[in-house]
Amino acid sequence: MHSPYVSVIMNCRNSAEFLKEAIDSVFAQSFDDWEIIFWDNQSTDASPEIAGSYCRNPGCSNEEISKQTLRYFRAEEPAPLGQARNLAIQKARGKLIAFLDCDDWWEPDKLFRQVQLFENNPGLGLACTDTKVVKDGKVLSLLFETAKPARGM
Repeated sequence: MHSPYVSVIMNCRNSAEFLKEAIDSVFAQSFDDWEIIFWDNQSTDASPEIAGSYCRNPGCSNEEISKQTLRYFRAEEPAPLGQARNLAIQKARGKLIAFLDCDDWWEPDKLFRQVQLFENNPGLGLACTDTKVVKDGKVLSLLFETAKPARGM
């Protein structure tokens, strides 16, 4: 059974509007050794159907572990985001954890670049990327243009 290098944590609560684009951005990654841990926090919209459409086998079995797969879990009851993330992390099998919100998407080389960063810097514990604010296909701003992230330990 393959253990993916990166577990992508997606916590969802009624996020159907941009969910397909978010999941597609993971499947479009140039780095392909990942799994998505999709934690459905009791969604009542189309989110479960959208996520389920990416499962490789009927019934979306959580036992199938392979490269480029989505593993779907539905919470028994809603939980705050931090708690839901921790529950999803417990299902992760990857060496590294990456978070993706359901209304965001990644550039195609995001995972490749961050995995390389971790491989080249064994003491590194956390990495983040800039955030592009986009509306109607136009980049309005970059978050780190004005507020640089903290560096160091």
